[in-house]
Amino acid sequence: MKVVTIAGARPQFIKAAAVSRVLRQEKGVHEILLHTGQHFDANMSKIFFDELGISNPDYNLGISCLQHGAMTGRMLERIENILIKEKPDWVLVFGDTNSTIAGALGAAKLHLKVAHVESGMRSFNRNSPEEINRVICDRISDLLLCSTTTAVKNLYNEGFARFACDIIQTGDVMYDAALYYSEKASRASRIMRQIPFKEFVLCTLHRQENTGDISILKRLILSLKKIHQKIPIVLPVHPGTRSRIQSLDLKLPFHIIDPVGYFDMLTLVKNCSLILTDSGGLQKEAFFFSKFCITLRDETEWVELVKLGVNKVTGSNQEKILSAFEFFMNKEFKSKARPYGNGDASEKIVAAMLRYS
Repeated sequence: MKVVTIAGARPQFIKAAAVSRVLRQEKGVHEILLHTGQHFDANMSKIFFDELGISNPDYNLGISCLQHGAMTGRMLERIENILIKEKPDWVLVFGDTNSTIAGALGAAKLHLKVAHVESGMRSFNRNSPEEINRVICDRISDLLLCSTTTAVKNLYNEGFARFACDIIQTGDVMYDAALYYSEKASRASRIMRQIPFKEFVLCTLHRQENTGDISILKRLILSLKKIHQKIPIVLPVHPGTRSRIQSLDLKLPFHIIDPVGYFDMLTLVKNCSLILTDSGGLQKEAFFFSKFCITLRDETEWVELVKLGVNKVTGSNQEKILSAFEFFMNKEFKSKARPYGNGDASEKIVAAMLRYS
């Protein structure tokens, strides 16, 4: 079985590492890694390959820093040529980025089978480019690999039982990765040497819906400043966010650090008191390590965390953010639920691909 794995963004490298580790243990399986280049700088790309033990990509398209349409179109053109050359049995895509939809479209138009990891995730916000990518990618995939029960239900509610596809609940590959790399991260990371606090809140901001709207960004920063007065905020700043903030001449009193690799992020999550984020993956990583999370968006795909009471969705509403902060800072994390499986999602994904190849 030949598999072309397509990845281009930070979370996809983590997911690809988990599945690739299992794929490459299988006899008769040949994996080809295609990196679209969507995340291209060392802290957003190379460091993940080095830490996670991912082999150098067989193809690196180097496509980044473009509008959604241009980026997706160029990726699609290049991916199509590679797939024609390689003729894989499966094209494996992850999540909801431009790399995801370009890979799925390229394969589907060539009548190659597509396996989509994290199928069925929905925010139901059609203004989000990620939501468009999810819906379209699911519709043209052959193997829909779902992280949660909610994702499976979403697909059946959308009529996928009538389509020529197979829906399988596997659990979450990011949980696989967190379990596998946790101990190694603790040994290898030196990030806590940069944090001069015993207690701190970890915050990330990168989504266009937050950083691209001046009024929203200012509201968020004002809320964060109020929290920072009570407990220090550590903020790894994405290059795009840093540029945006500097252009607006906004003063940040927080402890600012450069973007970090996977091991450093796991270490920050394990050592922080609380997480505020607009990242999808970090919401789950918070849960994996028993940390409460405040989601700085108007919705989340990971609704099971909200139902469990460990994640509050606040958007940029200052009153909601501060209320959630006060609620969580005085609460003990007790949830023992396992909505994301038992850490064997990668094995289930590979087994499904072998079964349906």
